[in-house]
Amino acid sequence: MQDQIRGFVLAALTAMNYDVSEATGQTDLGPAGLDLESLALADLAVQVEEEFGVRFDLDDMESTALMTIDEFTAEVARRVEAAPVGGPA
Repeated sequence: MQDQIRGFVLAALTAMNYDVSEATGQTDLGPAGLDLESLALADLAVQVEEEFGVRFDLDDMESTALMTIDEFTAEVARRVEAAPVGGPA
């Protein structure tokens, strides 16, 4: 599941015009790596929410900027697994 999420995240970032050609799982999403600004993080979160049926709060965005790609995809996978089966569509 985490590999599927990672592929989606990298494709979404590419579509958002971020160069992920050199990105690894240890690349930071924030200033120390891809340098996603808050609007880009929010856009990414919305895309992930729509694709995987998980939810991010505004408070999550600050901590997301400090995550690596692997940490973010692991967090999404954790939320997917914790989501109720047959939840709201």
